[in-house]
Amino acid sequence: MKEKLEALKVEALAKLQEVTDPQALNDLRVKYLGKKGELTEVLRGMGGLSAEERPVIGQVANLVRSAIEEIITAKQEAFQQQETLNRLQAEKVDVTLPGRALPQGGIHPLNRVVQEIEDIFIGMGYKVAEGPEVETDYYNFEALNLPKNHPARDMQDSFYLTEDLLMRTQTSPVQVRTMQAMKGETPVKIICPGKVYRRDDDDATHSFQFHQIEGLVIGSKIRMSDLKGTLNQFVKEMFGPATGIRLRPSFFPFTEPSVEVDVSCFKCGGDGCRLCKQSGWLEILGAGMVHPNVLRMGGYDPEKYSGFAFGMGVERIAMLKYGIDDIRYFYTNDMGFVKQFKGI
Repeated sequence: MKEKLEALKVEALAKLQEVTDPQALNDLRVKYLGKKGELTEVLRGMGGLSAEERPVIGQVANLVRSAIEEIITAKQEAFQQQETLNRLQAEKVDVTLPGRALPQGGIHPLNRVVQEIEDIFIGMGYKVAEGPEVETDYYNFEALNLPKNHPARDMQDSFYLTEDLLMRTQTSPVQVRTMQAMKGETPVKIICPGKVYRRDDDDATHSFQFHQIEGLVIGSKIRMSDLKGTLNQFVKEMFGPATGIRLRPSFFPFTEPSVEVDVSCFKCGGDGCRLCKQSGWLEILGAGMVHPNVLRMGGYDPEKYSGFAFGMGVERIAMLKYGIDDIRYFYTNDMGFVKQFKGI
C-alpha cells in the first residue's frame, strides 16, 4: 500500500504541474482528493492492515495529501493573480487623458436678487422671517385691516381653497404672525421673502405666481423719515450710490399714510430713456406707516408704538436690474436665458 501511495503522489504531482486552467485544476483535485477520489480508494484498504502498519501507512497518506494540496493551493493562487492582472489590463484607465468637464450650474436670477436683498437688510440689522403659502383669510386679509367684503380685496383676485383658506396673495401675513409671536415686545425688524399667488393673466409683466419681499419695523417713535432713510440706503446698495428715491402718496389698507416709492433711473441717471419711459423715475415698491388697526391686531398699542412696512416684487427688481423685458423668461427653463447670469 505504501508503494501505491507513492505512485499516486508521483502521478498526481506530475499532472498538476501540467495544469493550465482553473477548471482542469479543480477536476484533478476532485479526482485525487474527492470523496470518491483515488487517495480515498487507496485508504479504504487500510482495514486489512495490521495494527503496526496502520500508523505508518496513515502517516504516508497524510504526506501524500499534503503534497497534493500544497501544489493545488499554489496553482490556485497563481491563477487568481493572473486573473487579477488580466482584469487590470482590460479595465485600466489612461490617467494621462484630459478629464471630461462637467457642466456647472449657476444661481437663478430671482434667487440671486433675493439673496442680494436679504444681504442688504441683514446688514441693517433685519432678520428673515417666513410663513405658510397656504394662508387663512384672517391672516391674509382681516388682520391686515381688510375685513370681509372690504372693497380693497378686489385689488387681489385670489385662489381660494375653501371659504377660509387661500393661497396667500402677499407675504404680509408673516408680519402679523411675527407681531403676535413677539407678544408686544420690541423692536420688531424683519423682512419676509416668499412666493405669492394671484389670479392673473400671464403676460410680459404679470404672472399668477411671483415673489415678494416685505419688511416691517415696529418700535417707539418710528417715523416716516426712518422709512425714507431705510429705503434710500437700500436703493443705493441695490442699484448704485447715485440712485435717489421719491415718495408719492398712495393707498394701502394696512398702512396710513401710504406711499409709492420710485427710484431715479440708474440707466440714464434721471435724464430720461426707454427703460424709464423718458420720466427719469422707476416705480419699485409700496410702503407706509403701519395702520393702527394692524398694530392692535398684532398685539401692539398704537398709542405707544409705531412702525413702517414696505413691499417689493422680486421679479420687478430683477427685470429692472438686468434689463429683462418679459417676466415669463424666469419660468420657462430656457438654459440660454439662465446661462446669461452665470458668474454675475
